Amino acid sequence: MFKPEGVYVAMLTPFDAGGNVDELSLRRITEFGIQQGVNGLFPNSTVGEFIRLSLEEKIQVMEIVVNQAGGRVPVLPGVADTHVGGSIRMAQEALRLGCEGVVICAPWYLPISQETIERHIEAVVEAVDIPIILYNIPMFTASISYDVVKRLSRIKNVVGIKDSSGSMSDYMHFMDKVRLAGTSDKFNFLVGREETFFPALVAGAKGSVTASAGIIPEIMVEIYQAYLQKDYAKALDLQFSFLGLLRAMSAAPFPIAFKVAMEVRGFSMGTPRVLLSDAEQHTLGLVRSHIEKIMKQLLGNKYKVNVEQLVGAL
Repeated sequence: MFKPEGVYVAMLTPFDAGGNVDELSLRRITEFGIQQGVNGLFPNSTVGEFIRLSLEEKIQVMEIVVNQAGGRVPVLPGVADTHVGGSIRMAQEALRLGCEGVVICAPWYLPISQETIERHIEAVVEAVDIPIILYNIPMFTASISYDVVKRLSRIKNVVGIKDSSGSMSDYMHFMDKVRLAGTSDKFNFLVGREETFFPALVAGAKGSVTASAGIIPEIMVEIYQAYLQKDYAKALDLQFSFLGLLRAMSAAPFPIAFKVAMEVRGFSMGTPRVLLSDAEQHTLGLVRSHIEKIMKQLLGNKYKVNVEQLVGAL
């Protein structure tokens, strides 16, 4: 059974001038991560604005990323939806495309119980024979409780969790519950907040799924490699090195400044699907300058990517 491990990219979704999914730019983003050594890809992610994509667009994104990856790294698309039928449909499409697994969080907007969250995920498992990675993201929907994760970890196809709580306390309790369930050997913990990547690895995590893995994959991959080589001082230095960039990317409405960071690196991200006020547009210009300055300090003259060399014209 597949288990996610290593550095995974929570992928941003680029749009063209007309507001449609930009296939060429998405292929270049996919290729960039693979060439930099990431271990896997997570399209239709939160930072990828899956909530603003139609079903057809989410399928299109999956198709492009799977095609460009060409089996070189696993692709684990998000299949979250407000109702179970939508999640099942997306998981079926992922299976059809040959994805190694899917990522699913709790339904959102209306209040929901832990029992309903558990049943929602069980229904997807029952309907589609594909590995499932749970997704805990309390910023945008209900948290998945420790005990629900413990029980779900006993299901054969449930192979891990991406926890974006940012809480080391939650990390430890999730891992402890899985340990107590006796399923640690088939269920991997992945951190969803890059600020805690190295500490989480030390505590027992098997990897990360973050936007930074797509923006600065060089650093995220290097942290992971330093950890594997037991060079903990280097890993810790690298962990601290990009926290200023994260703070800068948090200075505008999520996830616009993350897309700005990709533009600073040379990728076309297109027209946002959210309308900004004049004041926000002004702030975004200041944020862009700050991000570019940090990128130069962080990566030197390599901060600008020659994107034309990543994928030729379609």
